[in-house]
This record gives sequence, C-alpha cells and structure tokens, in this order.
Amino acid sequence: MPEPLLELKNVSAYYGPIRALSNVNMVLYPGEMVCLLGGNASGKSTTLKTILGLVQVGEGEVYFRGERIDPKPTSYRIERGMAVVPENRRIFPKMTVRENLEMGAYLRNDPKGIKEDMEYVFSLFPRLEERLNQMGGTMSGGEQQMLAMGRALMSRPKLILMDEPSMGLAPKLVETIFKIIKSVNDLGITVFVVEQNANIALSIADRGYVLQTGEVVLQGPARDLLNNEAMRKAYLGEV
Repeated sequence: MPEPLLELKNVSAYYGPIRALSNVNMVLYPGEMVCLLGGNASGKSTTLKTILGLVQVGEGEVYFRGERIDPKPTSYRIERGMAVVPENRRIFPKMTVRENLEMGAYLRNDPKGIKEDMEYVFSLFPRLEERLNQMGGTMSGGEQQMLAMGRALMSRPKLILMDEPSMGLAPKLVETIFKIIKSVNDLGITVFVVEQNANIALSIADRGYVLQTGEVVLQGPARDLLNNEAMRKAYLGEV
C-alpha cells in the first residue's frame, strides 16, 4: 500500500465550546477520488476547513505528504500542494478570467509551465478562453464554477479539495462538472469532494465517508456505499 497523501487521525474540532468534529479518522491515497457525504450541519465543510487550517484541530493530528501539518498555517499547506475549490465558487469578481487564473499560479515561477497549464485549463473549459477578458463577477454560476476549478488547477496541486461543487447548478451542468472532475482525477491528481449530492459523487469516486453530527458513521468503497441500505434511506432519497 502506498503512503497516504492525507491522513486525519482522531481529529476533533470546535467552534468555541461546541464540538463540530469528533474523533474523525480519514485517509486519502495518491491518485484517489474520495467523497465526503452527509446532511446539513453534519461537519462536512468543517472537515475541509480543518484540513486547510481554517479551523484549528482541538485534538488529533493531520498529516499531508508524510508531514504533520495541523500546527502549520493555511499558506504553508497551499505551498505544499493543496488547492481548494470553495463553496459558492469564491472567485475574484472584479478581476478578469485571465487574472483569476493567474492568481492560481501566484506561487509558481515557471512561465512555460504556467502557459502549458493555462492551455490545459482552456481544453477543459473552452468557455473560459472565450471570456478571457470578462470580469469574473459577470459570469454565470456554472462559468464561475469552471473558473474556480481552473484557478485551482493552475497551482499544479497534489490534492484538490472541493466544497459542494454541484451547489446551485442546473442538473445538466452538474453532470458536466463531475465529468470534468473525473477527468482531472484521471490525470493522477488526488481529489477530495465534499458533496450533498451523494448519487453523483459516489458514481465517480473510489471511496466515500459519511458524516453525521461530526462523526464518521459509514465508510468504504463507493460502490458498497451506493448499495448500502442505510445509506440509500438516509442520503439517496429512497425508502
């Protein structure tokens, strides 16, 4: 078995006195796509923020690329190879598409590689090339999602963290976005997707974890979770 790329060991996290995560254990191996599922207020986004260092670990440890990172700042984690596609896109609305993409590469100093990666982003999202000089804030929700994904790819990440990529998008566009997420993962980039749409996330993931009130209640291969009766009743809308 390869060394884990990311590992959470007995992680608990708090908002003031309120425990948001309780003894969470997760592992991601290089090249995997893993999804994190659960209802509202289950702790999904808190898990992502804890991995990024936006929420402090109360107990437990977080490892990335073999190094303990929970005491490290967010900037260090990004430098080490994490990239995030945040909930609600969070692009820079008063910057052009080109400037948003360039922000993704701000830690890099290889103009040739940056140019190649820009071309790759355009191959995934031709619409971004068509709108290179358009302000990000004037684009549709789907286009902004593409831009947020493109921006993350521009850092040549080892791990992409995605927070609710389907949120607020039309079903047809959700399908397109998830096909692109799969093609990014097929390049060897490890992807961790936090998602409420369990069906579509499990259809392309290798493995999944299910959170309930801050605790992992189910985990396993995506196919097994799709066929799990408790999972189907709770998260796939079947009785």
